[in-house]
Amino acid sequence: MSAAALLAGRHALITGAGGGIGSAIARALGGAGALVSVAGRRREPLDAVAALLPAGAALVVDGFDVTDGKAIAHGLDCARAAFGPVSIPVNNAGEAPSASFEKTDADLWARILAVDLTGVYNVTRAALPDLKRNGSGARLINIASTAGLTGYAYVAAYCAAKHGVVGLTRALALELARSGVTANAVCPGFTETPLIDRAVEAIVAKTGRSADAARAELAQANPQRRLVTPEEVADAVLWLASPAATSINGQAIVVAGGEVMAG
Repeated sequence: MSAAALLAGRHALITGAGGGIGSAIARALGGAGALVSVAGRRREPLDAVAALLPAGAALVVDGFDVTDGKAIAHGLDCARAAFGPVSIPVNNAGEAPSASFEKTDADLWARILAVDLTGVYNVTRAALPDLKRNGSGARLINIASTAGLTGYAYVAAYCAAKHGVVGLTRALALELARSGVTANAVCPGFTETPLIDRAVEAIVAKTGRSADAARAELAQANPQRRLVTPEEVADAVLWLASPAATSINGQAIVVAGGEVMAG
């Protein structure tokens, strides 16, 4: 089977698809023949991603707020009308503002959990009938983080949310196993995305270090002394979505150069 036909006819819906990891995933799955619904809140970046995909293989689903049940239902209806039931939902939408725990007030805590954890719940629950309908071959893929497997200072809410995503993924893997649906999480380390750009800005503002020094400090967490690329994360997602990963279920796949070794 050619690489371009690996996911032929499969419908993937990717949240937070307007840039960074989401864009790379859309390009990887689209390049493998999938029909891709690129979902997010703002249309302009989604249009830019859709333009990189094969003609007729991309649908822009804007106004897709993972914290809003009505927006999710409307977006899924549009996606289904274009490409049929979703067989590969990829929960990628997220945010990771930095703050000490002392400065993480209830509003900030609630906002991060609403997007990074409850958003995964919302989209997955809405797409569940599609997954069950597709059965064998359907793939639920959640983008978690190494923060879902270990701890980092100044992102307590993000760590809590991503630990929740990994736990939710494992629970769903067991519940859905007999249906043929698999559920897995991909856990990137520090990745070259706009989230990292914002983290660098925060470090510069708080410490007075240069942007290059701040970026180098983040790269030090990776034993390979580099930041992960979005394309490396997308390659892991592509593998999990492929027929070769039929027996991979309930796993947290770490993409971090050896920073975290999941046992």
